[in-house]
Amino acid sequence: MEKTVDSRIDPNSVRKIVSVEASQAVAWRVFTEKMGTWWPLAHYKIGQANAVDAVIEPHVGGRWYERGDDGSTCDWGRVLSWEPPFRLVLSWDISADWQPDATVQTEIEVRFIPDGDTVTRVEFEHRHLDRYGARRDEMRRIFDVKGDWGRLLALFARAAGA
Repeated sequence: MEKTVDSRIDPNSVRKIVSVEASQAVAWRVFTEKMGTWWPLAHYKIGQANAVDAVIEPHVGGRWYERGDDGSTCDWGRVLSWEPPFRLVLSWDISADWQPDATVQTEIEVRFIPDGDTVTRVEFEHRHLDRYGARRDEMRRIFDVKGDWGRLLALFARAAGA
């Protein structure tokens, strides 16, 4: 069940929490190794080609990208912290115009916290939205409500719990 944390405390971040019916190890694996199975690539993509997979390379400095059906790739960001199965930090290098832009460098932190043996609390934060400048509030609204990280996390939780 998704629960949104009040992020009015910090206008430069969006926070979401989801409870996943899976162990910490499974939740981590589905999020980091099987993103293409739950991320709605037909609609949430950046590249020109039809996206067929979303990939996080499993190490600090690794790429986070989509793979197109023509073999092309389109970078979304980089791995800033890789601490399996506890914590992942990624840069989100997508501009307010939905184009790859390595200068944007907002950050996404995902924490996987065991809640017993078969449930994992996943805490998600997209921060440094001030790096969007005058478009910060627009992007915050998209990430929090319109495009909604919460919707993506619900898809993830469903896949991890299956």
